Amino acid sequence: MTISHDTLAFAFGILGNVISFMVFLAPTSMLWLYYALLKKGAFLLITINSFGAFIEFFYIIFFITFADNNAKKLTIKLFSAMNVGSFALILLVTLFAMHDGPLRVKVVGWICVSISVSVFAAPLSIVAQVVRTKSVEFMPFNLSFTLTLSAIMWFGYGLFLKDICIALPNVLGFALGLVQMVVYGIYRKGNKNEKKGRIERVNKNIVVENQMGNGEVVVFPIEEEEEDIEEGKNNNKKLEEDGEKL
Repeated sequence: MTISHDTLAFAFGILGNVISFMVFLAPTSMLWLYYALLKKGAFLLITINSFGAFIEFFYIIFFITFADNNAKKLTIKLFSAMNVGSFALILLVTLFAMHDGPLRVKVVGWICVSISVSVFAAPLSIVAQVVRTKSVEFMPFNLSFTLTLSAIMWFGYGLFLKDICIALPNVLGFALGLVQMVVYGIYRKGNKNEKKGRIERVNKNIVVENQMGNGEVVVFPIEEEEEDIEEGKNNNKKLEEDGEKL
């Protein structure tokens, strides 16, 4: 039994919806939604990007509500410039300056590709930080793994729809997701060693309670020089003498 390209595209689109639904933290989906409406026949691209546009708008409102004044002003400026201004400009130019339907779809599609590439490339700074600090604290594996799966599903969707604008950025998404997981595998033990070192440093302290009865304590790190420890003991002895005088 032969499976048609349309059936395969639909299957990958469904899987892309499910996975992307869980990880929609990227910038606005309004352009992809516009592209899907212009292209026609990309219903599954409309469903996930409708959800994406809604949830991202909710995130922005939530952030503006609880952020401090400086962050609030900056967010409003960025939202006005990028989400409203840039999208409105693209919408007006493509609708009124381009009368050729296929050309309009192609232009909007490549704009979406450029934005998607920049979104996929953004985590490279985190990868560089992981390599520099040898800690994966800011690069959770589950997120990298799920985003890689999402890229695979949408690549399949674009491939079977024969739409390079959908398939191309997800090739980069898959490659960068793979890089993140490899880097995580290399440096994942760094977190454990760091936590272990912190516990050891905490445990290597001697705590002496002041006998004045006020609950004051003096901490002597074991790793300190001997003269530092002796100085700490003298200070504690002085406190005890002052307490006896009282």
